[in-house]
Amino acid sequence: MDPVHKALLQTHRLELSGQLLVSDTIVPFLYQENIFTDAQVEDIEAQPTNRQKSLKLLELLPGRGPRAFDCFLRSLEEFGWVRDKLLLELRTPPGTGPTDVRPLPDSVLQKLPSDRELSRLAARLGSAWESVLLDLGLSAEDLFRCRSDHLLCAHGAALAALVQWRRREGKSATVQRLLHSLQAADVHPSVLQDVLL
Repeated sequence: MDPVHKALLQTHRLELSGQLLVSDTIVPFLYQENIFTDAQVEDIEAQPTNRQKSLKLLELLPGRGPRAFDCFLRSLEEFGWVRDKLLLELRTPPGTGPTDVRPLPDSVLQKLPSDRELSRLAARLGSAWESVLLDLGLSAEDLFRCRSDHLLCAHGAALAALVQWRRREGKSATVQRLLHSLQAADVHPSVLQDVLL
């Protein structure tokens, strides 16, 4: 696999593992295209959760030859938004993202985010919410509890975790702190700007 494709999959590993349901169409397609062997399919399917199946697939895929990435993209028929995002990122040279991001004023950076702003942010984070909250200082146990309390609603789990972080940090739970954690989790700053402005 091309090093650029490997890097792209590595960068989006957590996000992809939260969005893909690999057992239904992706694994069978990659098996049909001779990307995966019987043993590798069994290895993927033996994982207890869908997220772990996706992570196992992403772990095995880079070592499966030059056709692996293109076949993977073709297997994303039911996940067009994921495929489109990967293709867009491949076409966008590094360091040339959206240029309309202006620095937030100090008055905004120092304020505490409101419930409404946290709810809007939770809706925009998608599967990156766990990485952001871990960087903000919540434990894996805290995240597990939020996921368990909101099994059918990722937005609810992300919002509960953000509210818990704000309550725990008090006056230190500023927009600036959120911005640092978003950047650490490779979430573009425009996400936070859209929420606040």
